[in-house]
Amino acid sequence: MKRCETCGNEYERAFKVEMGGKQHFFDSFECAIFKLAPRCETCGVAIAGHGVEVGKTIYCSSHCARGAGVEGTRDHA
Repeated sequence: MKRCETCGNEYERAFKVEMGGKQHFFDSFECAIFKLAPRCETCGVAIAGHGVEVGKTIYCSSHCARGAGVEGTRDHA
């Protein structure tokens, strides 16, 4: 059994995620997202979807991007 690196739970169905050349083990998607997902530059929420990328900065939504002074983004096309 592998130990989840977020919560420490030992779980027989833990899974491995490879990211940036490193291996990570988790017992749930929730723990994987908490540990590995990028965080919105404005509000700090974990971004589990696409988010809005402006240069090397990522935001959870156009609303947060606009709050940081970014113009021209939209949440819906």
